[in-house]
Amino acid sequence: MQTFGNYINGEWITKGDTFEDRNPANTDEVVGLFVKGSAADMDAAAAAAAEAFPKWAAMPAPNRANILFKAAEILESRFDSIAAEMTREEGKTLPEAKGETRRAINILKYFAGEGARMGGHLVPSERDRVHMFAIRKPIGVIGLVTPWNFPIAIPCWKLAPALICGNTVVLKPASASPLSAWRLVEALHDAGIPKGVVNFVAGSGGTLGKALVEAKPLKAISFTGSETIGKWIHTEASKRMLRIQLEMGGKNPTIVLKDCDFNAAVENVVNAAFFSTGQKCTATSRAIVEDEIYDKFVAAVVERTKKLKVGNGMEAGIDIGPAVDEAALKTILDYIEIGKKEAGAPLVGGNRLTGGAFDKGYFVEPTVFANVTEEMRIGQEEIFGPVLAIMRAKDFEDAMRIANATPFGLSASIQTSNVSRVFDFVYGAEAGLLTVNLPSAGVEYQLPFGGTKDSSFGPKEQGPAAFDFYSDYKTIYLKY
Repeated sequence: MQTFGNYINGEWITKGDTFEDRNPANTDEVVGLFVKGSAADMDAAAAAAAEAFPKWAAMPAPNRANILFKAAEILESRFDSIAAEMTREEGKTLPEAKGETRRAINILKYFAGEGARMGGHLVPSERDRVHMFAIRKPIGVIGLVTPWNFPIAIPCWKLAPALICGNTVVLKPASASPLSAWRLVEALHDAGIPKGVVNFVAGSGGTLGKALVEAKPLKAISFTGSETIGKWIHTEASKRMLRIQLEMGGKNPTIVLKDCDFNAAVENVVNAAFFSTGQKCTATSRAIVEDEIYDKFVAAVVERTKKLKVGNGMEAGIDIGPAVDEAALKTILDYIEIGKKEAGAPLVGGNRLTGGAFDKGYFVEPTVFANVTEEMRIGQEEIFGPVLAIMRAKDFEDAMRIANATPFGLSASIQTSNVSRVFDFVYGAEAGLLTVNLPSAGVEYQLPFGGTKDSSFGPKEQGPAAFDFYSDYKTIYLKY
């Protein structure tokens, strides 16, 4: 059994107590043992990052980019094994894991390419013989706290822009799936990143999160995870006036209008609600369907859902893997029981899968509730599992009202062939990410990512917007 150490100041620290990284599809399998980091480890990592910062920040950005390009090449050479490990530790299907690994490689290449293009502002002065401009400068030591559901893509889309801007980082991955992030750090190490520039500490979220926020060298923190923890980080980090970026929950709607491409709409809703076991922050949790096609749409979604195959994501033909761990499974099952009391029996699903190989994993049936109304908890609260609430709307205006009537505002989708309704949706939806005739889940790295309302706080992630968080401006006025 391999023990994966923490990475501090360019060294792998393999001594200390460990915790298990188990396969949620087969809990008999321990994917690896991880050294359980302490508050002292977090302090050491932050100190190493602070010491490494001046030289890394002074390195020309194109030279920093060369290391990111090299890390991308290393991930490419290990592509199949990294994807397989991701499926074994997180549970998503192997095709999904391969897609995420490819995305991480592309993110590294994208931000590496920005190293040679990172500009500022050059504008004319009102004064004679004054040259004025603004250049980007790094922030300093950045803390990164990442979730388990995209265990290599999210660490990558935080690490890559942080590094290309000249910051040094301390990464705290989710304990449920730390190996994928470890492989990313390993690739950066093998690519020759200087000591202390990247540090990795795994372990208890409570202990390490508190230590990270309190680490004296820290200048900023980027977090993706639950709303509860995000709000705690905001409170604690604000006491130190740290720069803060938070990506939290969602209760994402897909509006289905009577003029939609019906079959495509069914596929898009099922895809967004159930693939990756519904464990995406952008997953469709509510389908809001226009009254005229409501019954037909519900029936079609139920029939399509019945055809989905649940099982071990390493097996061919599997559509849905397990919940990530026992706690996640319990939350999903608890919400299904809430849904039964609020909306009646689900039209499909609603049970934990048992028997044979299912007994060794955290498998749950994809579940569809109909006749869900706005006041129901399953229509308001994030479940983070394969549970779809279908709601009835009188018309487009009613659907928009229902869609916006939650505290969250991460993603939203509309299925329609009416271009006027598309633009009404674009300008009226209270969400940071919108899709049209596509699933609500599924984003690319070239554009800003983030929500509104209680879903997000601070500058957006990904694309050119990432630089707004990971860098600042230095403005110069020069008389000649």
